Amino acid sequence: MDEESVDRSEGFGERLLGLLLDRAPHLPPQLIAPLIAEEVGRVGGHDVSILLQDYAQELLVPLPGRKLHVSQPQPVIDSPAGRAFLRGKAVEVPLARGGVRMYLPLLDGSDTVGVMALTLDDIGEDDRRLLRRLAGLVADLLVTKNAYTDQFFLARRREPMSVSAEIQWGLLPPLTMTVPQVAVAGMLEPAYRVAGDSFDYALNDNILHVAVIDAMGHGLNAAVMATVAIGAYRHARRVFVSLAEKYTYMDDAIARQFGPDHFVTAQLMHLNIATGELELVNAGHPAPLLIRDGKVLRQLDSATTLPVGFGGEEPRIREHTLQQGDRVLCYTDGIIEEHVTGGKQFGEERLIRCVNRLGENPSEGMRADLRRLSHTLKSERGGHTSDDATLFMIEWRGGAADHLAVLD
Repeated sequence: MDEESVDRSEGFGERLLGLLLDRAPHLPPQLIAPLIAEEVGRVGGHDVSILLQDYAQELLVPLPGRKLHVSQPQPVIDSPAGRAFLRGKAVEVPLARGGVRMYLPLLDGSDTVGVMALTLDDIGEDDRRLLRRLAGLVADLLVTKNAYTDQFFLARRREPMSVSAEIQWGLLPPLTMTVPQVAVAGMLEPAYRVAGDSFDYALNDNILHVAVIDAMGHGLNAAVMATVAIGAYRHARRVFVSLAEKYTYMDDAIARQFGPDHFVTAQLMHLNIATGELELVNAGHPAPLLIRDGKVLRQLDSATTLPVGFGGEEPRIREHTLQQGDRVLCYTDGIIEEHVTGGKQFGEERLIRCVNRLGENPSEGMRADLRRLSHTLKSERGGHTSDDATLFMIEWRGGAADHLAVLD
C-alpha cells in the first residue's frame, strides 16, 4: 500500500470511528444514519444505504434519511445484501463502471440486524478491516437507538400489524444467537398477525434455557396469556430453579390469572452446551425433531405432561444426548394443522419431507436454513398461515474445548 493510501486509510478510521464514538451517544436516532453517510462520503465512499430486515424476514428494506441512498428493498434470498445478511460476512460486487459495491452485515453480537451498503472507487485490506469495525459500531448504535424511536420499526414494517403482534414482537429475544458451542434461531408466522405463539432463551454459563409456547385462542387474549407465560418463565429462570420448577411457576401463573379453562402448551429445555445433554419437558406440543446430517433421525420422545395452566401435575422430564452437529427443531401445531388443497392437514410427514429435502442442499448456516425451511413450508401450504406457526431450531456444535479455542 502506498503512502497516500495509508494516509487515506488512517484518515478514514480517525474520522469515521472517532466521530461516531464521540458524537453518536448524544445524537437523536434520526441523525445516526445521515452521520454515517456523511463521514463515508468525506473519504470517497458514496451511495450509503442502511438495510433492515422486515418482520416477515423476506426483505431487507432501506432506512430512509437525509444523505442516505434509498433503493428498492432487497430480497433476503438471492441478492448480494441477502448473502451478507445470512452468512454474516461482507460481500463485494465489482461494478461495470469501476469500483466496488460493498455489503457489510450489521452484527449485534451474533444477531444480524441488517446490512450496510456503500460504494468505493477502490478498496484495500485496511479499508476492509476498518469497514468491518464500522459495521459493528453501526449495529450497536442502531440497537441502542431503537429503544428511543419508532423510526426503525416503521422502516421494517411492510404491512399493518395487529396489536397482538405488536405485543409479541416486543416480547421476543433476538431471533438468532450464535456462540462457538451452540446456535439458535426462531421464526414467527404470520409476522403481522401472530398472537399466542412465542419463544424465549438464555445462555447462562453452560446451560442453554429454551421455552417455546403456544397460548390457546387467537388475537389479543392469546397475546396477553403468552405474555404472562413468558414472564413467569423468565422469572423462574432468573431465580435459578430447576426445569420442573419452571413448569410449575408457569402453570401457577396461568391458572391464577386466567382460570381452569385456559391453558398454554409449552416445550421447556435445558441443554448443557459442554456435553450435549438435553433435558426436555413437553407440555402438549408436537414432539421436537432430531436432525442429523441434514435428515430427520427421529422425534425426541417425551412423556406426556399436561399443558401449562391445568394445575398441579408434576412435569415429566426426558433426557437425551446430542451428537456434535445435531439440530433440534421445535414447532407449534400451526405448522402441521394448516389445511392444504383438498382439505387435508399439512401433517408431520410432509414437514419431515420438507426438512429432508432442505438437507439435500449444501447448508448455508442454520439461520439461513431455518429461513429457507420456513418459506418452503409456507409455499407448500399454499401461502396460507391461518393459525400461529412457530419454528425454533437449536444446533449443538461441540464441547468445552471448542469454546475455549476462541480465547487462544
